[in-house]
Amino acid sequence: MLASLSYASDETEFYAPKPAGYKPGKTKYVIVFGTVMSGLGKGIFSSSLAKCLQDKGLTVAPIKLEGYLNIDSGTLNPYRHGEVFVLDDGMETDMDLGTYERLLDQNLSRLNFATSGQIFTRVLEKERKGSYLGRDVQMIPHVTGEVKSKLRELAVTSDADVVFVEIGGTVGDVENAYYIEAMRELAFEEGPNSCAFVALTYILNPPMLGEQKSKAAQLGIKSLLGLGIQPHIIACRGKEPVTRKVREKLALYSNVPMENVFSMHDIDSIYLIPEMLRGASLEERVIDILQLRDRIDPVNESLRRQEWNDFARRIRSVSRQVRIGIMGKYTSVRDSYASIIHALEHCGAAENCRVEIVWVDTTDITDANAGEHLAGLQGVIVPGGFGVRGTEGKIACIKYVRENRIPYLGICYGFQMAVVEFARNVCGLTGANSTEIDSDTPHPVVDILPEQKQIEGLGGNMRLGGRDVQIKPGTLAAELFNNAPEVRLRFRHRYEVDPQYIERLEAGGLIFSGKAPDYPIMQILELPRSVHPYFVGTQAHPEFQSRPLRPQPFFRGLVRAALERAAATRPEHIPAPAPGAGMTT
Repeated sequence: MLASLSYASDETEFYAPKPAGYKPGKTKYVIVFGTVMSGLGKGIFSSSLAKCLQDKGLTVAPIKLEGYLNIDSGTLNPYRHGEVFVLDDGMETDMDLGTYERLLDQNLSRLNFATSGQIFTRVLEKERKGSYLGRDVQMIPHVTGEVKSKLRELAVTSDADVVFVEIGGTVGDVENAYYIEAMRELAFEEGPNSCAFVALTYILNPPMLGEQKSKAAQLGIKSLLGLGIQPHIIACRGKEPVTRKVREKLALYSNVPMENVFSMHDIDSIYLIPEMLRGASLEERVIDILQLRDRIDPVNESLRRQEWNDFARRIRSVSRQVRIGIMGKYTSVRDSYASIIHALEHCGAAENCRVEIVWVDTTDITDANAGEHLAGLQGVIVPGGFGVRGTEGKIACIKYVRENRIPYLGICYGFQMAVVEFARNVCGLTGANSTEIDSDTPHPVVDILPEQKQIEGLGGNMRLGGRDVQIKPGTLAAELFNNAPEVRLRFRHRYEVDPQYIERLEAGGLIFSGKAPDYPIMQILELPRSVHPYFVGTQAHPEFQSRPLRPQPFFRGLVRAALERAAATRPEHIPAPAPGAGMTT
């Protein structure tokens, strides 16, 4: 009866919308809640557990539910929410989607991300169309029904065995309360063994007391119980392994079996978390809770687990080191560059080296002091960004690395600033600039093009998501991509190289080795090897596509060039990892 009802009407209060093709019982759900405080690593935990099930041969699909009213994450300040992660279909999301893509090696879509803004918009659109049969539209059952519908749409589209649902924020947040209610309803509607509830909590360890305290965790879980959610598993975050005494207290106060109360303490790298979960047999608990044992593939698990453990071992045992500087204006918030950090870690494992990142704020850098700020670096990255602040400092850094043959990778804004620097200092175009920085520049080598606006149409002038890029044969870019004639990269920018300056820039020695098919939109630049060992820029954001077992070619090329420079200058000492350098979310 319940499964067949789609709308709440005067005859029923049930509202269980199901998309065409949805098969009750086919897809199971793992739902992760946070308590005590945000930023504990729900996305890391959820994606790691999803990987463990994926390795068993199950099809998994993640979704992040955010409480804020923004339609997407595109306008969020990096200081508040970290980097904006762009999916292949152009959806701008928060950084947790990057964690899912990296750990699961999947390209996700807008189906894997929802905000309150999206949910409420869908509800109001249906209300205007009369889809609620004259009922007064309410949080329950209509808004919660829309959340459930979103999850079931993902289940059908992905044909997933398990959908992993991460609820943003913490239990007690007003904006997330209806998400939690929707999860309670989902478990009720789907029936027994359909949903596994996981509470991620934090165990305090006040230095003045010298012992772990669980009261805050207890209260957070009590709040969850009060909302009708009985956790099946409790994952305890903390700097040190959570003691048995603390786990016993949580088990007692939450009705969760002791073996399902798990310590997820800090370790050197997030990529070691899947093996930590396996060591506690946590994925086996989920398999049993959801009754999925008949769907697993032990042979696939053995192969995938060995492959991943080889990668994890390379992270921990390296014999070389390089120092790569990241020149930006959000360097005080590392999450602003999370995907770049991970891309470098992937390359370090592949090249048997530790990449030490040196953070350099470009606000006060000039031609006169650039050498001081870049001393001792074997490679430099100028990442993406918007706005004027720190721009001239970036240009000064690019000039220094170009003239001193330091390996360089320019990403998005770093690509544009490389064009500006080359135009000024090599091509003699005095005052050359981007119109984003100086609308009155005499040489707008970077500009918003009228042709670009026409190409994008109603999408506005921001190029977002995956685009095909033609690679020029015989170039460094072609070598990096194994001579593929065309590659797919992800973009998030609105300014381009003005076509009227392309011929002059190329005459000065700049090579545009990647362009948009059928349009004069330059996407990759480089300098000849005879001039510079590794000077590359791209309008794309290649960091979004790097994977632990498949490092992104632009970054791997930079790390290789940096290793060659390091070998040519001095022997390297490998220091121990910095304390807490891993699972600090």
